[in-house]
Amino acid sequence: MKFTEDHEWLQLDGDVVVVGITEHASTSLGDVVFVELPEVGTKVAKGDEIVVIESVKAASDIVAPVDGEIVEVNEAIVDEPGKVNEDPLGEAWFFKMKIDDAAVLDDFMTEDEYKAMVE
Repeated sequence: MKFTEDHEWLQLDGDVVVVGITEHASTSLGDVVFVELPEVGTKVAKGDEIVVIESVKAASDIVAPVDGEIVEVNEAIVDEPGKVNEDPLGEAWFFKMKIDDAAVLDDFMTEDEYKAMVE
């Protein structure tokens, strides 16, 4: 698992990357009440705003961590946004994207590096 400075996690599964937000991010947001996900088939570039999250505290966006194409979204968190707070590193993943070059994941932080950043 790799981590971004924007508090996203990425896990490579073949040539697909699963993306979600960290426990730190879900705690900072507070109770999540709304999630809007991108359409499957959407081509995204690193830095594109592609997910909207609303909580009792604030609205936030998730940006694409890498270039790629959205191949699957997690409808369960649209139906039950509270899952984002309950299991941010597991069942509450946001989307899966096909990427051209898995080597770009080497640019992101390890879990230890991420934990040191948020302390």
